Amino acid sequence: MAAVIAAVALAGCAGKDKKPRLAYEERPVELLYATGADRLDRRQWNQAVQYFQEVERQHPYSEWARRAILMTAYAHYMGNDYAEAIGDAERFISLYPGNPAAAYAHYLKAICYFEQIVDVGRDQGATGQALNALQEVVQRYPNTEYAADARLKIDMVNDQLAGKEMTVGRWYLRNGDTLAAVGRFKNVVDRYQTTSHTPEALYRLVEAYLTLGLAEEARRNGAVLGHNYPGDIWYKDAYDLLTDKGLQPATARPSGRLLPRVPLPWGKRKETTVRPPSVTEASPAASDQAAQAAEAPVAEGTAQ
Repeated sequence: MAAVIAAVALAGCAGKDKKPRLAYEERPVELLYATGADRLDRRQWNQAVQYFQEVERQHPYSEWARRAILMTAYAHYMGNDYAEAIGDAERFISLYPGNPAAAYAHYLKAICYFEQIVDVGRDQGATGQALNALQEVVQRYPNTEYAADARLKIDMVNDQLAGKEMTVGRWYLRNGDTLAAVGRFKNVVDRYQTTSHTPEALYRLVEAYLTLGLAEEARRNGAVLGHNYPGDIWYKDAYDLLTDKGLQPATARPSGRLLPRVPLPWGKRKETTVRPPSVTEASPAASDQAAQAAEAPVAEGTAQ
């Protein structure tokens, strides 16, 4: 009976490992690497990870092992395994800080944080991490394609952070805490003035200051709104609000049908992510063997 129970327990433990491992088999480093690259092309992320990890394990001091760390990070990223991808990228940076490919490791780490950003109604911890990591890419490697993509994403992150401030500010306004709302809207105008939320923030300041009886402050923010966004839908509303209170805005009321500006694109857009360097630097013969191996199922078992 004890033996049966032990066997069942072992079977249950074995069933928890959902990712089959490659059986250990000594193979040429170029073949292992090329097979991992082939599995990447086939979008078989877990298998790609296993082959690149085998490169490291079987040939730990080779140039291929250095490349394999970066490719493992990329495969984890493509499989949405962000924690593993960040860990791989950080390991590469710590082992090879002066290597030219370290630029990509910093970039991939930033992208992993960026793709974990959630909607403005939830905690924005990943948003702050993404902003710091993206800014580091721009500062360290300003003339690279990684920095060019990072700059675009910094604009999107700032828009997200401004959106969070607006969400909180509107909540304060609805609940009668007008002074707290003013602080949030001013933060958008001062820190995120190039984002799509600035016109609404200026309008909300007009609204809040009128509620507090501060007519001159309301008029001043309305003037800023009219000067910088004369055709914006939020200026139209601010103009009407100010004239209803007997205040004359500095810019004439917009005419015609106005539409709000289009928001920035968002979401996991992996097709825009720069691919890592040296994806398929293997000999033609190894690449052919890798393609043939890709047709066969992955060998399972525990590496020895």
